[in-house]
Amino acid sequence: MVINPWWLFAGLAAVQLGDAALCIRPVEFVRACLEDVGFPRRYWRLLPVLKTASAAALIVGIWFLPLAVLTTASLVVYFLVAISLHVRAKDYGRNLFLNATGMLVLCTSALVVALQAV
Repeated sequence: MVINPWWLFAGLAAVQLGDAALCIRPVEFVRACLEDVGFPRRYWRLLPVLKTASAAALIVGIWFLPLAVLTTASLVVYFLVAISLHVRAKDYGRNLFLNATGMLVLCTSALVVALQAV
């Protein structure tokens, strides 16, 4: 069985892969974001690995629903933590309202679709 709309998960996977690429050697705006929220530098190298793994899991999840549910739920938690870090750092700009909140909405939408497909 293929989850529908499958393109939501494929698109989210593409965004995660793009974000992973930006985190390999963090580009300036990613570096600034991580520094602004106080994310420890020692964990920066884990971000591309985690984001690539989530992209792969989202693709597999198109055909294997439990993985779609697990991955989208994990991404919702990830972005809730990201939002809390922005709020704690009083970083109320684009990174919070466009990036983190936008991704939370997208991931929550994908989670709802995955849960409805179960």
